[in-house]
Amino acid sequence: MPTKQKSYTAYFENARIASRKTIDPSKINIVLKELAKATIAQSEYLLKENKKDLDRMDPTDPKFDRLKLTAERIKDIATEIVNVAKLRSPLGHILSRKQMHNGLEIKRISVPLGIVGVIYEARPNVTFDVFALCFKTGNTCILKGGSDAEFSNQAIISIIRRVLADHDIDENIATLLPPEREATDALLSAIGYVDVLIPRGSQQLIDHVRNNSKVPVIETGAGIVHTYFDEFGDLEKGRAIILNAKTRRVSVCNALDCLIVHYTRLRDLPKLLTPLVEKKVVLYADETAFMILKGHYPDALLAHAKPEHFGTEFLSLKMAVKVVESFEDALDHIAEYGSKHSEAIISEDPARCEAFLNQVDAAAVYVNASTAFTDGAQFGLGAEIGISTQKLHARGPMGLKELTSYKWIVRGSGQTRA
Repeated sequence: MPTKQKSYTAYFENARIASRKTIDPSKINIVLKELAKATIAQSEYLLKENKKDLDRMDPTDPKFDRLKLTAERIKDIATEIVNVAKLRSPLGHILSRKQMHNGLEIKRISVPLGIVGVIYEARPNVTFDVFALCFKTGNTCILKGGSDAEFSNQAIISIIRRVLADHDIDENIATLLPPEREATDALLSAIGYVDVLIPRGSQQLIDHVRNNSKVPVIETGAGIVHTYFDEFGDLEKGRAIILNAKTRRVSVCNALDCLIVHYTRLRDLPKLLTPLVEKKVVLYADETAFMILKGHYPDALLAHAKPEHFGTEFLSLKMAVKVVESFEDALDHIAEYGSKHSEAIISEDPARCEAFLNQVDAAAVYVNASTAFTDGAQFGLGAEIGISTQKLHARGPMGLKELTSYKWIVRGSGQTRA
């Protein structure tokens, strides 16, 4: 064990040394664009290594889709890397400037966070996203992927490091720790090496990091997502929005988990949910919804909701249905079971929509749109390092700006303080 711990310290020390080296700003976008090209060129290699991981996982596991790489997904990853390269650098911006009475000039400028640690599960795309965003913002990243994606992550980091080496950049600005659990524990205790730690994954992972980390944490919470179909909701909009939010990609954190329906729209409930039948979505309906849907939704896909179905992030083709008697009841349900990630209302009443926007406490709140849009690229951030559900430092999709801090620059001409 001491030998293993020493090896982790070497990873951290190498990353710290690399973080102090200056990279020519003109190289940053060139490297990112070349990484995008190399990613496409190495598609066959990435898919081969990814298959090794997939072969070890049950295809019915909700994490299987997150783990899976395809040629199309690799192209999308490369596109996002290029998009990051095109964005304006957030570094060196003058956030404020003051000329004091004593002649001191005081400026506040944006700077990198430093060394960013990210702990994540079966999501190989995160390896690309984190590196691209950290590299663009002058940060060094230490990555701790899950054992489920071991081969995929090793392949990705090898491509990244090869491109860095081609440009004489210290490869240790992108460090992938070994997949074993001990590496996670070491990262949680990396005081003096890691400036901030960001967990991405299940609620269990996030809870473990929050409860055990000695390093500051930015929490990217699980997505327990609701959509409320109001008494003034448009049926056709509702059908399209619910179908998209639930089935576009079920394994992501912005996927719909619970539909809340105003009791005055019960007659429309079967038609509202008919599009889900083709996708074979299993519904866990409360008693009122179950009685309405019985005979109008396939028996094999309809079940009575249990208490645990509310407040569950399904990450699969499953969804809870809750009927409420008032708008206030809908707000109460979201407040009790939501994770402060993404929440939506479908309504044509402007006052009701504004009340929802103002009263729902979540990182992203929607009116008449699918929660599938909670994504860094969709928000114009290029990519994201995670979706923060907390309120300190950053909230919602975290892009370039959220990976910076600031420092004060003070210029004088010999001033001393009395």
